[in-house]
Amino acid sequence: MGSTDSKLNFRKAVIQLTTKTQPVEATDDAFWDQFWADTTITVQDVFALVPAAEIRAVREESPSNLATLCYKAVEKLVQGAESGCPTEREKQVILNCTCILSRILPYIFEDQDWRGFFWSTVPGAGRAGTDELDDDEGARPLAESLLLAIADLLFCPDFTVHSHRRGPDSVENMQSIDSCEYIWEAGVGFAQSPPLNYIHDLNRTELLRLLLTCFSEAMYLPSSTDNTVLNPWVTFFCSTENRHALPLFTSLLNVVCAYDPVGYGIPYNHLLFSDYREQLVEQAVQILIVTLEHDGGGVPHRPPSPSSIEEHESAGPENLFVNYLSRIHREEDFDFVLKGLARLLTNPLTQTYLPNSTKKIQFHQELLVLFWKLCDFNKKFLFFVLKSSDVLDILVPILFYLNDARADQSRVGLMHIGVFILLLLSGERNFGVRLNKPYSVHVPMDIPVFTGTHADLLIVVFHKIITTGHQRLQPLFDCLLTIVVNVSPYLKSLSMVAANKLLHLLEAFSTSWFLYSVAQNHHLVFFLLEAFNNIIQYQFDGNCNLVYAIIRKRNVFHQLANLPSDPASIQKALQRKRKSPDVISRTGSQETVSMEGSRPAVPAEPGTMKTSLVAIPGIEKLTEKSQVSEDGTMVSVPKTGRSQRAHSDQNAVVGTSDTESNSGRDNEDVFYTEAEMERRPLSSTSSTSSWAPTPEWALSWKCKLPLQTIMRLLQVLVPQVEKICIDKGLTDESEILKFLQHGTLVGLLPVPHPILIRKYQANAGTAMWFRTYMWGVVYLRNVDPPIWYDTDVRLFEIQKM
Repeated sequence: MGSTDSKLNFRKAVIQLTTKTQPVEATDDAFWDQFWADTTITVQDVFALVPAAEIRAVREESPSNLATLCYKAVEKLVQGAESGCPTEREKQVILNCTCILSRILPYIFEDQDWRGFFWSTVPGAGRAGTDELDDDEGARPLAESLLLAIADLLFCPDFTVHSHRRGPDSVENMQSIDSCEYIWEAGVGFAQSPPLNYIHDLNRTELLRLLLTCFSEAMYLPSSTDNTVLNPWVTFFCSTENRHALPLFTSLLNVVCAYDPVGYGIPYNHLLFSDYREQLVEQAVQILIVTLEHDGGGVPHRPPSPSSIEEHESAGPENLFVNYLSRIHREEDFDFVLKGLARLLTNPLTQTYLPNSTKKIQFHQELLVLFWKLCDFNKKFLFFVLKSSDVLDILVPILFYLNDARADQSRVGLMHIGVFILLLLSGERNFGVRLNKPYSVHVPMDIPVFTGTHADLLIVVFHKIITTGHQRLQPLFDCLLTIVVNVSPYLKSLSMVAANKLLHLLEAFSTSWFLYSVAQNHHLVFFLLEAFNNIIQYQFDGNCNLVYAIIRKRNVFHQLANLPSDPASIQKALQRKRKSPDVISRTGSQETVSMEGSRPAVPAEPGTMKTSLVAIPGIEKLTEKSQVSEDGTMVSVPKTGRSQRAHSDQNAVVGTSDTESNSGRDNEDVFYTEAEMERRPLSSTSSTSSWAPTPEWALSWKCKLPLQTIMRLLQVLVPQVEKICIDKGLTDESEILKFLQHGTLVGLLPVPHPILIRKYQANAGTAMWFRTYMWGVVYLRNVDPPIWYDTDVRLFEIQKM
């Protein structure tokens, strides 16, 4: 039947359904078959021919017909999963039902009264062929039947996987198939790479799209920090009830990590045929990130495990996808995953001389979430990443994305995930050590040209984000500087460019108006001083550039030490702020020429869609302090001073460390939606918006500024440098640097302080942030067809720039 006929007949059936006021019997096959039998329709057709208004009308006015349509479509999938769809006609029925369910499910989820529908058992409607099934089998909730059918169909020979049949007469029995032999791609725990078959890829993509739609019920529930509420669809699908959980998890992971968008190095290859594999990879990575969620607790019975996945004594998480991910342990598997992710993350950065000659992937945000989850659920993977300089192949693309998105408010979520990953990595000593590798790959980036290491690259990009990013990035400044502090004890030699950038930040953050305008701003100064102290105490020998920059800008330190904090000075500073509302002075940083071939960071195009995010917890909730002992091991530092807090007096001096505020942000978990953040002036990001600086408050932190080491350094070196200049009539930097390079402060500096590392720690706030961000990405990236567009999503708001 021609496609136009198919569309007409399908549309006729839809019109009949919307105009029928009487319930249609489930046994009326002549009516129901019009939707899926003898028609060839694409998923785009289904979205065009079944308008939202009509689905809602049937839902409100003839609910029993909508229920029967869902039930009959699921029944077809169950029958197909049992028969194995031997004929082309059966395969087409399965695809049609899959598209119809993908279209209808969001409208079931948006209505509270319907949400339980798929979890109820349909009276008198057992699974197909109920006669030969036990009674309890016949009474599965519709959701379970649907999920199990999708899982079976994803390993259906000649439909989604290659057949292993010996001869023309032998039939593969769907019930006894060992799907571990049909894994879609070589990689983790599987050695054979089946030949590419674009029809199989297309069919898998349709089924995965339906699976993702099933999981998307999460979008219709308002955000909450209660992490015990699990997604029932994900929980069931990733449980031992699904006998294909392991091969499917492996198939999804391998398909993503083995994908090479460049197509074996042939330029323009991607233009020759529509890349079905890319669509499959996109769906696969989205399924992975939404299924890998933390359990609410509880210990299950042991799932069987193959050799590539480590046997643990304890059963581990109940969610089998999380369980399998956490138990991958072979070096070659880690290598395959890391190299695959690095190749894909670097893809949008590779610029060739031929325009459009390489395929640019668009799913880097999903890849970053997947990388995050791998590190979060599998500590052995995290240590593997940091064991070699391969971690830099992840770092460089992240810095590229951060730099590129810094002016674009629609990409604030991307900025957060990038910074979170770097915060997680910076908690490990090896990350700081790896940063000393020279940076030679010159990815075109809109940053000053420099010669140096990956540490220099990181500092230059962070400086650019802080000084030229949009205002909504301010909550990330704490995180950015925490990363700098975490790596500082290991940085062997900063370039002059990076050293100047750090001093420019200190200069900008230590102006009185900046320090007195927001209760937490002084933390930024503490972080920078801590980083300088770490470098001077632990890496003085190679860091003559930084020492020279500190000497040149010595005034900044003297002004800080003598910061006036009397009421009149505070008022004067605040008046100056009203005159110059700019967050950070853009002047004083010698902006050099940007790298060749780079594009400047630009704001979002008007009309760009974005989804809202919840605010992130403050840095004191995001991290946990650890002290590095002599032998390099880390000991966690207990939190102090929480009990001494005097809530009655706002200016109470709290006995906590310098970067923990007593300004209200950490007294309670405060979550702001983005809309609220936008309405509130930047000068009051703490929950006590009536806050005003007082002399007592200023003194409470001013007396703790860790300036001793730097003051001692200046006291010793400044006279020596001045003497050289006078004696030799020098104005030449290189001579002074040579002197500083051979100088030493051994025995002249205060006793080195212990190194403090702030390690990322998971909490309810970040878990909620990730869930909101991840579903927001999935929502925005599925535009063809627009699965959730214009439905009543409640997890986030959709905003137009």
